[in-house]
Amino acid sequence: MKLNDHAQNLGLRVGTIQVIAFVLLTILGARLYYLQVVKGEYYSERAENQRVRLIPIPAPRGAIFDRNGKLLVDSRPTYNVTLSNEPIKKIDVTDRFDDYARGLGVNRQFIFERIKFLKKQPEFETMVLKENATIQDITWVEAHTLEYPELRIELQPQRFYPLAKTLSHVLGYVGEISPKQLEKPESQAKGLRPGDIIGKGGLEQYYDDYLRGKPGYRKVVVDSRGRVQSELETVPAQSGQDLVTTIDLDLQQAAEEQLANSVTKRGAIISLDPNNGEILAMASLPSFDPNAFVVRGTSPEGRREIADYYTNEERPLLNRAIQGRFHPGSTWKIPESVAALQQGAITVKSSSIVCGGGLQVGNRKVRDTSGNHGTPDLPSAITHSCDGYYYRLSLKMGLEGLKKMVEEFEYDKRTGVDLPNEKISQTPKSFESYIRKRDNGKWNDIESVFASIGQVTVNVTPISMLRAVSSVSVQGRMYVPHFLKEFKQIGAVGEEGSGTYVPARPAFGFQHAEPKIIEMTPEQNALVLKGMWGVVNNGGTAGRLKMANWEMAGKTGTAQNSEIGSGGAKDHAWFVSFAPAYKPEIAVIALIENSGFGAANAAPAVKGVYDAYLRKTHPDILGGQQVAMK
Repeated sequence: MKLNDHAQNLGLRVGTIQVIAFVLLTILGARLYYLQVVKGEYYSERAENQRVRLIPIPAPRGAIFDRNGKLLVDSRPTYNVTLSNEPIKKIDVTDRFDDYARGLGVNRQFIFERIKFLKKQPEFETMVLKENATIQDITWVEAHTLEYPELRIELQPQRFYPLAKTLSHVLGYVGEISPKQLEKPESQAKGLRPGDIIGKGGLEQYYDDYLRGKPGYRKVVVDSRGRVQSELETVPAQSGQDLVTTIDLDLQQAAEEQLANSVTKRGAIISLDPNNGEILAMASLPSFDPNAFVVRGTSPEGRREIADYYTNEERPLLNRAIQGRFHPGSTWKIPESVAALQQGAITVKSSSIVCGGGLQVGNRKVRDTSGNHGTPDLPSAITHSCDGYYYRLSLKMGLEGLKKMVEEFEYDKRTGVDLPNEKISQTPKSFESYIRKRDNGKWNDIESVFASIGQVTVNVTPISMLRAVSSVSVQGRMYVPHFLKEFKQIGAVGEEGSGTYVPARPAFGFQHAEPKIIEMTPEQNALVLKGMWGVVNNGGTAGRLKMANWEMAGKTGTAQNSEIGSGGAKDHAWFVSFAPAYKPEIAVIALIENSGFGAANAAPAVKGVYDAYLRKTHPDILGGQQVAMK
């Protein structure tokens, strides 16, 4: 009996075990089916990602050259310490901040910001933790590979500006794309990623799409610690296109030297070819070293240097040539003279106006600080910078005439120079609504009188003034000023027809648009040109610049100071010119802030640029020349 009971119990247990086993096998089978069939593709891809990595190959940016092939900007290889977000997404690395900071000499707050941003990015993204790693940095990272697998050493191209502060406002600088920039639709359309280097000023920014190359990648197999075991595929990077500019480095250095030797060491000098708008030199002082933003930006000293650039009251990051707006003083009389002839306020045969040593306007007496010039004609008024003449001329033209002049010379627009953040000049047209609101709807004559000599309601950029005045030298043709000479071709990368093929990028030059034509007859043009010629060659305000066999035409200007920079109440000095006067090759403008008279301070600076030009192009003219003193 007991034997039968035991057999029955044993059978019951075996049956129970079989049922349990069946249920477990069913569950296991269902799970295997779910993992292998339903989610098979997902887990297969994830397993592949855990084994295969895409390591980016950065693309060097295109180099930048002057018109004669002299190197202005290049990229050089450097080792960087990078941080991968794959490990830090899985573990808390907060307790490692101090080790990073001590081992690499990097600011702890900087590390925190890097990791905070990186954690929000897709898997396998990396960011630079320290640029330009030293031997000590590399040794420290290699010694802690097992402890800190998130740290890596990568060879990457780094921008280098061999001329330091020279041309800094024109060239600009590069930097890592910011989180805010990364969110912009245009950045996403270009495929930009965290850590990418982009242009952030000057030509680097304006032509970033061409200078920036297309990164490649290495497809590698890694072990559990992220160490490369084998390489599956390599797609090389395509470099950015090299940029040849219109800049003449010798003239550029001469212009910067003139500013550095000026009274206040603040201002702008621009030189261009009036026959096509090619900019030969553009100097602005104070300046900055773009290497600070690239090489030194992660060090405490570098951050202090950059902070000073932003807070310095002299505003070294401001490109005064295209962003500074200043009263132009008497240089304004040149476009005003052309406009007066266009509008019939004066004519070629009847251009004489009384000077009177000044003008009574209502209850105000506005004086001509250089005295009474009698009744000069237009050329004489330009040559001797007769204010009284232009006071009366402005009343003949009226506000509407001044506004037409602004529109004709496009002072109400950007010049179109190929640099970012160009400012538009301020003129009676832009100030009209403010004046009328202030003066009960009126535009008083006194406003026109002050505007006639480039004061009060007139603030122009040096580039807009040079563009306007140089048009007189080429029968009214006003070209778009520009730096682009040519982008060089870059060859294709990869095999055509493959998924990794990158087509060649063709060479191209500046696309010249038709110049704006300032309508004036040859006789009107000649009348204004005669006055500008006399400024230098016929006892005018810049007579000290007179040279044999090299006839300049120009106009001096002395203007009230603006709010840019510091320097007390001294006036700004201007001189705008071109040469040779009747067959121009080059035009030059100088603005020296708070330095006094244009003839005494700006004109000699322009002469220094002409000397540099003559040494290169007409050494026979400069050799042995004595400047005639008048």
